[in-house]
Amino acid sequence: MPKYYEFKVAGYYLYFTSFCTVECMHVHASDKKLTEAGSGKFFVKDNGDTILQNKGRLNEREIAKIQAFIKNNYKEMYKRWSEYSEHGFYGSPN
Repeated sequence: MPKYYEFKVAGYYLYFTSFCTVECMHVHASDKKLTEAGSGKFFVKDNGDTILQNKGRLNEREIAKIQAFIKNNYKEMYKRWSEYSEHGFYGSPN
C-alpha cells in the first residue's frame, strides 16, 4: 500500500491501495493497519479541495487537519498517485 508520506498527519497515515487506482485521486487516512475498514476517505479535486466520502473513525478536528494538509500538498501528492494510476482528480476528465 503506497503511502503519500512516511509520517502521520493528525495521527493518521495518508495512503492509497494499488487496487483502488481505478478511481479518481483520493486519500485514505488510517492510524495503524492501513486498511479501508475504519479509515477516512477523501476525494481530491484539481484545486486541492476535498470531498469526504467516508469519515471512518476520524473526528471533525482530525478531518479538518487532514483536509488542510491535502490542500497544501495535493500537487506533490498527485505525483505519487500518478505513478500508479491514469485517473486524475475528482470531477476532472482523465
